[in-house]
Amino acid sequence: MTLTIPEVEQRTLRLTIVVHGGPAPQGSKKYAGHRRNAASGRISAVLIEQSKRVKPWRQQVHDAALAATRLYNNWQALDGPITAEMSFTVRDKPNVRPVWWPPGLPWSRRLHWRPASSPDLSKLLRSTEDALTTAGAWKDDARVVQYDHLAKYYVGHPHPDALDQPGAIIRLYTLGAPE
Repeated sequence: MTLTIPEVEQRTLRLTIVVHGGPAPQGSKKYAGHRRNAASGRISAVLIEQSKRVKPWRQQVHDAALAATRLYNNWQALDGPITAEMSFTVRDKPNVRPVWWPPGLPWSRRLHWRPASSPDLSKLLRSTEDALTTAGAWKDDARVVQYDHLAKYYVGHPHPDALDQPGAIIRLYTLGAPE
């Protein structure tokens, strides 16, 4: 049996979005009672977003995505397979040793470490993806087939995608056939 290695798909950068504002996670819901659906008559639970910061964050992402797409004449929402990079800068680094820091390992605030605590990276991703869909950056977040870089940093981290204030850098690429 002969195995062949598929050719690597070519990716093309289509959109870069820089968002300023505090990234907020989406996903934790709070029970708020029941209601009857007027059309079907079925009773269902009412769940509301627990974080009050999600709505402002989604609006900031939406506005930044619209500003980025307006730089192109006749922008069409990306469709087909998409790969993305998202880097979230969450807040200033704490002044105290993190609770997860290994015992016996010297600690200093001058060290560069990553935020291995709240907010949850997957929930940051969820709120940001939904905002990109409503802004028309892509047709649907289901088009994303791969994340090449997904990270969160503190303000001032030396990584090139870490911002000097809370926010995010988002890059969207389309995938095409190898040439």
